Amino acid sequence: MGGSGGESRYEISQNAYIKLVLHSLKHKTSAVNGVLVGSSCDDVVQIIDSVPLFHNHLGLLPPLEISLIMIEEYYSARGLGIVGYFHANERSDDVELGNVAKNIGDHIYCYFPQAAILLLDNKKLEALPKGKDGLPVMQLYTRDASKNWKLTRSDGSCRLTTKEPAANAVLLDYISSKKWEDVVDFDDHLDDITKDWLNPELFK
Repeated sequence: MGGSGGESRYEISQNAYIKLVLHSLKHKTSAVNGVLVGSSCDDVVQIIDSVPLFHNHLGLLPPLEISLIMIEEYYSARGLGIVGYFHANERSDDVELGNVAKNIGDHIYCYFPQAAILLLDNKKLEALPKGKDGLPVMQLYTRDASKNWKLTRSDGSCRLTTKEPAANAVLLDYISSKKWEDVVDFDDHLDDITKDWLNPELFK
């Protein structure tokens, strides 16, 4: 059966991937979140872009609703939609998917049944400089038949991949040059609307 996240594969573009990781590095002592933007074809969901959302009060509904409406409006005009959610926990040793993440994931799932939640894996992020593999430093969660968010185990067939094989090498370059300082999220934008949540200059 198509239409659910059960067996879908997810491919994330280098820029979408790096932007989310840099956002979490900018606010290392806070939980942060973001949304995944893209489209799906058959069983492959292509995550083409990402939008960093918040680093304060992640569960507050009014700013979340405002941001989702603005993101949806901007990207739907470009033939794309919100296809998932990204979350980084406050504590680097916390690998649990919490209620805020599940609730926002549920909301996105209502509109896009192949929705994914990506949870930052700090162990993988810390191991990046050792250069072991090119796999994303994120854990993939999808909703199962009983409507629970389940961690997808990496058992040979990796269902989350980066579109560009060298994405982690590029990410390490950006980390070493402290590129995270330039990331703008919706919190920043709501405080100062001259700050652009689309981050058009980030990868220039």
